Amino acid sequence: MVFTTPLIRGLRRAYPAARISYLVEEAAAPIVRHNPHLDAVIVIPRQRGWRRLRDDVALARRLRRERFDVAIDLHGGPRSAWLTWLSGARERIGYDIRGRRWMYTRIVSRARELRPSHSVVNQWDLLQAIPGWREGAASRERDGVEILLEPEADVRMRGRLTDAGVRPDDTLVLLHVSAGNPFRRWPETFFEDTIVALVTGHPDRAVVLSSGPSDRAAALRIAAAARQRLRESDGRVVDLGEFDLAELRALIQRSRLFIGGDTGPLHIAAATATPVVGIYGPTLSARSAPWRSAQTTIISVEQEDLTCRPCDQRSCVHGDFRCLTRLIPDRVIAAAEQALR
Repeated sequence: MVFTTPLIRGLRRAYPAARISYLVEEAAAPIVRHNPHLDAVIVIPRQRGWRRLRDDVALARRLRRERFDVAIDLHGGPRSAWLTWLSGARERIGYDIRGRRWMYTRIVSRARELRPSHSVVNQWDLLQAIPGWREGAASRERDGVEILLEPEADVRMRGRLTDAGVRPDDTLVLLHVSAGNPFRRWPETFFEDTIVALVTGHPDRAVVLSSGPSDRAAALRIAAAARQRLRESDGRVVDLGEFDLAELRALIQRSRLFIGGDTGPLHIAAATATPVVGIYGPTLSARSAPWRSAQTTIISVEQEDLTCRPCDQRSCVHGDFRCLTRLIPDRVIAAAEQALR
């Protein structure tokens, strides 16, 4: 979702008088809800079984009433392809995926192998299939990812930080310990070592942990272990619990540094000017690094000497997840100190 926001800006620049609508499921709506280049955000529920079919039929009627000229499937999944077809748009653009290509009027090839081409660049190919498209290639400087700050979320986050003992003048470091699958999870002890190193000798620093719902227990363990090693509980190691995407966006902007793996929050961080240290295991920074201006600080930490990278993240051929377990904390700590300087 975050990687689609440069395309929205590109569309608006190419067609300043067009009406541009974005169709999105509920959970990811905050990413585009306040996008200044959109005229409408159509939010749909994520139902299952017959309820999804019922919702999609009602949605199809609504989309057809809009009489769209062009529908672009940025996702490529079964439901997005189905809704693209149901929209009745004269031009329907999507990737060349077996079983779904018949739903489109214009098909864009997508390499099946993993390659060092950024996801934003791959998606920009869809725009070039629009009849009469004249814009050039995607540009980090001109078309960075974009998620607007919600003032209400910022106020909520400021209050939560204060309640957790974080002082207004503290140097705030946000450490995201979650990952969508085990192939992207840096070891818990490595996170502990990083927290301890960043806080030791720096009484003005506070480290805030964030995580997804599936990693809440891990975040609690990491925070508790780090506090025990530091022998403190005065707000220098903070676990705020769960918060929504808008609050995460606000928290990152309030931070002096974001550290995390190749997950959604890393790319939400790219919508701010906050320095970023990205930790890459089976994925390549060339393909998945934050997409924003080179004038902002982005440091990628990865094992570049492994022939098994990138991988399809279905099985580890060595069985030891060495792309992450050999990525020692000292490298991330050094990158963090460099970014803070």
